[in-house]
Amino acid sequence: MRTHQAVSAWLEQELAAGRLAIGSRLPGERAMAEQLGISRASVREGTRVLEALGVVRAGVGSGPQAGTVITGNPALALDSALRLHVASAHLPVRDVVETRLLLETWAAAHASPDSPALARAALLLDEMDRHDDGPDGFLERDSLFHVALAEAAGNVLIGAMMGSLRGSIAAYTQRLTAGLPDWGATSDRLRREHRAILEAVLSGRGGTAAELVRSHIEGFYREAGVAQDASASPRQATLSPGMPEI
Repeated sequence: MRTHQAVSAWLEQELAAGRLAIGSRLPGERAMAEQLGISRASVREGTRVLEALGVVRAGVGSGPQAGTVITGNPALALDSALRLHVASAHLPVRDVVETRLLLETWAAAHASPDSPALARAALLLDEMDRHDDGPDGFLERDSLFHVALAEAAGNVLIGAMMGSLRGSIAAYTQRLTAGLPDWGATSDRLRREHRAILEAVLSGRGGTAAELVRSHIEGFYREAGVAQDASASPRQATLSPGMPEI
């Protein structure tokens, strides 16, 4: 084990034993170095790794915000990892579409009509109607809307995965919209579909909401020129000529 990894191993033990929890502050750098028998530089490096993973937040200065606090934000690590893999591994489009369908249809089917996340989803749809700031602004609110629906299902990991997945393919989705023949018509249709999905969830019709989400996602990719060949391998996808791969 590398010396900086001792910090992660120690924190995992402390969390499992209940001696630390989300919101707890880690000991000072000097105290941790002495306790773990490693250098302060190794403690610093280990803490930076944990911060990149979204496990802790390192504060500066003095006062109530000082010190390193355990936060527990799995979406941050997942987002970073997926972005790198999307950029370097050229993930097949079919894999992205299938993963979105699995996560989002499940979330829509299990979303609680009483979830506070749905109020946020409704506000995002109202903002879409009020602001005509082009595809970029629309897609940002669209992403937040879908993440809010996932959070309404009450599964923290699904919500984190959804946020990370949509964040990692944001640039790709923007490229797809640039090739749409009529963005105005597409955005109007997507708005109507969003409203129908939210109405189904709020009325407790989870099965209907899931089918609407499936149609919504597949319809967008189809209109953008991404065709899923039913006869292709699960690891393959067919793209229209000139459409970028990820």
